[in-house]
Amino acid sequence: MNTAAPNMKQNPRVIRQLDEALINRIAAGEVVERPASAVKELVENAIDAGAGRIRIDIADGGKTLIRITDDGCGIPPADLPVALARHATSKLDGSDLLNIHSFGFRGEALASLAAVGRLELTSRAAGHEAARIRVNGGRAGEVEPAALREGTVVELRDLFHAMPARLKFLRSERAESQAISDVVKRLAMAEPAVGFILRDVSGGGEGRVILRADSEGGDMFDALGARLARIMGRDFIDNALRIDATREGIRLHGYAALPTYSRGAAVAQFLFVNGRPVRDRALTGALRAAYQDVLSRNRHPAAALFIDCPTELVDVNVHPAKAEVRFREPGVVRGLIVSALRHGLAEAGHRASATVGAATLGALRRESPEDAPRIYQMDHASVPARAAAWRAQAPGTQTPGLAEMQAPWSGRVVEPAAAEDTTTRPLGAARGQVHENYIIAQTGTGIVIVDQHAAHERLVYERLKRQMAENGVAAQALLIPEIVELSAGDCARLLEVAADFARLGLVIEPFGGSAVAVRETPAILGEVNAGAMLRDMLDELADQGESTTLETRLNAILSRMACHGSVRSGRRMGAEEMNALLREMEATPHSGQCNHGRPTYVELKLSDIERLFERS
Repeated sequence: MNTAAPNMKQNPRVIRQLDEALINRIAAGEVVERPASAVKELVENAIDAGAGRIRIDIADGGKTLIRITDDGCGIPPADLPVALARHATSKLDGSDLLNIHSFGFRGEALASLAAVGRLELTSRAAGHEAARIRVNGGRAGEVEPAALREGTVVELRDLFHAMPARLKFLRSERAESQAISDVVKRLAMAEPAVGFILRDVSGGGEGRVILRADSEGGDMFDALGARLARIMGRDFIDNALRIDATREGIRLHGYAALPTYSRGAAVAQFLFVNGRPVRDRALTGALRAAYQDVLSRNRHPAAALFIDCPTELVDVNVHPAKAEVRFREPGVVRGLIVSALRHGLAEAGHRASATVGAATLGALRRESPEDAPRIYQMDHASVPARAAAWRAQAPGTQTPGLAEMQAPWSGRVVEPAAAEDTTTRPLGAARGQVHENYIIAQTGTGIVIVDQHAAHERLVYERLKRQMAENGVAAQALLIPEIVELSAGDCARLLEVAADFARLGLVIEPFGGSAVAVRETPAILGEVNAGAMLRDMLDELADQGESTTLETRLNAILSRMACHGSVRSGRRMGAEEMNALLREMEATPHSGQCNHGRPTYVELKLSDIERLFERS
């Protein structure tokens, strides 16, 4: 029992005061994890300097060179040493840590970067001559004259040369360059009025342009849309909804893609708080919750959303690199995101992604002559083939013609009704049904192909949800209440939201100590494992602040009911039925995708069809 602990030495611990250089290196390790972190800090400095153009040059993935050039307001020569000092910044006045309206003009990051690399800072402020200062491993030189017309140039070479151990943990040059590109893209999204250019100058000279985003003009949404089209692609903007909502002093604006324009991973989700790019689990969870009823579990929404709020309502200092934030009222922010996105998606009605039609045209487009396989046959039909064709066309022969061949085929032509011309409607007028599953409709600009089962399934599902919302969820009382033992904290958290669960048919009550009694469950769920369900709901409450487990389960049951109660594939439909289905789709929210997120219809423009046949 008297054996000393293995991690304790016999001699006493000595407390020492660290020197300034080591303190700076430790601080740099918290903020500068990799070259992309350095680029983020320096570009944010340039934005706060009021730059209209920012150029980023990197070499070897940012390991050997990072150069940021801007045309913003410079730094007077006398302030250059101060900008490189620790705890020097322009975004705080020393009285309120929450009153932050900018990224921080110089200072802070410069001291950290200078401690782990060779940094050269050249700047020219209005009314002053240009000046330069060099720092190597935390040791600053003298301020000296330089040649620069305007703005600031920050050049960082040999990152982590003072911390060789950190270099071993960096990834390949290609991976580090990709990380830098991602950082610049996020910053460029938040500042559409600023021009960005990112170059790889590893081979010297002008190098290779990785990203170019010229400054955008116009109003806020037009400029933002143009910048997002350049960064995320034109397809995103063509298939996205404008979002603009406000609640309790917090504003949400940006673009959110249609459910049919979903991705296989969460790679197209960009969130910003007061212009600062963030990766926050609570915000991404709210985004996911807004789409949960229109996307399957293996698909992810695409969105670029910006939250603007008073600085006293958000703390951006909870993470060293400002990658996470903490809101004073997180429930308000989450509710704003969920409600604004759901409202926007509902207003979109039957609209579906245009990329679905583009993919269909791509599948239909015939191969070019260069790609087509060689056909080893003559251009003209053989004599026996021509003779067989003549016999088939001759009157009075026994060979079945077109009239006799129609019976086994599943395509049916619908005569257009004379009463009303519905081709001007968004989904047009039904003209036929093929394979007893697909409705062909004619619009004023092309044709629409509708999956009758998927479309009707969504219509029935929305109808069932509407009925449940109007009439409430029927609950079934348990003959013997189920007692679930929980921790004291979990029990209190669950009872706080018991009233919300009761509206969904789940009635729970305290049962002494840290246990709860489940007295009623939603009748539509049938027999449930109440304990397992409550623990799933608690996990969501701990992670997101609210639980959608019960609602998700109820919607899953309604979805299965809609699947069984909808028009089945293989059923023949009359013209009136098909047109009625099209009209109901036009009037029903989310009808552009089925319950699993797949498109319910494809629209082909007449101009695209004519190009398929080389008529244009």
